[in-house]
Amino acid sequence: MSVDASVERRTEPENRNGDGNGVVAPSSTHRLRLNPNTDHEPDNYEDLQLEFSPLLFSSLEQYLPPFMLNARRDVKVQYMRDILLRYSNEAERNRVQKQREYRQKIMSRYQPLHRELYAMNAEKFFVPSFLEAIKNNTEEGFRSIISESSPGVYTFEMLQPCFCEMLMTEVENFEKWVYDTKFRIMRPNTMNKYGVVLDDFGLETMLDKLMDSFIRPISRVFFPDFGGSTLDSHHGFVVEYGMDRDLDLGFHVDDSEVTLNVCLGQQFSGGELFFRGIRCDKHVNTEARAEVHCP
Repeated sequence: MSVDASVERRTEPENRNGDGNGVVAPSSTHRLRLNPNTDHEPDNYEDLQLEFSPLLFSSLEQYLPPFMLNARRDVKVQYMRDILLRYSNEAERNRVQKQREYRQKIMSRYQPLHRELYAMNAEKFFVPSFLEAIKNNTEEGFRSIISESSPGVYTFEMLQPCFCEMLMTEVENFEKWVYDTKFRIMRPNTMNKYGVVLDDFGLETMLDKLMDSFIRPISRVFFPDFGGSTLDSHHGFVVEYGMDRDLDLGFHVDDSEVTLNVCLGQQFSGGELFFRGIRCDKHVNTEARAEVHCP
């Protein structure tokens, strides 16, 4: 889970920039606040066709200058879109557009097996202890269900077995559809030949809700120095390992601020997961060795 776009955050003077009717004209002077207004409840943008993730707009809204926070939704969209377009290059916008078209093509043809999987249902998806901790939303509550296996590595019980079963059979159904239709899909990364991107066949909205309402409250507590409180995009996928699949995954560094690993296997041997600690930019791909501190 990581940030979709890079934007500059600056303080905004209190002067208004509009036509007197609440409409803000596109301007290179549009700026964002340095710190978010965490008390502000942002609008939902999921029903709009936008060049960027709807969740990015909701997250960005908390950084709007005070005079924009209570503006009409279309006015805020125009203001934020102007900023995003200035700070994102054309190649990236084209990539996002092609990805959107690719996903729309899949979703117009693929028939889901478990439609209830595509909308968040917290009571059916999560175990009670996890839901209680999220409801209380306190560091003490989170630490009561979470163990720190290693510095920065946390383990906890989260998902109901029925949810895991539904997800696995949905993935199997999608893969069968891919095989039967000979539809060429993009794999989760360049290292895995077997696996699917969950967002590509309709689970993006559910995963947005998962990240926003259930992962971000935890990452805000445990990863405050790594963008844990500002997650606004994700890359959700399932990969398969087996004798006739990928056998393993070599050492790598995830391109994200926070990673959530979930084991969906039933009966298997092996599958150990190793963590080699936090890497600085100079030593991202170096071999593991005794702990050293970079200057």
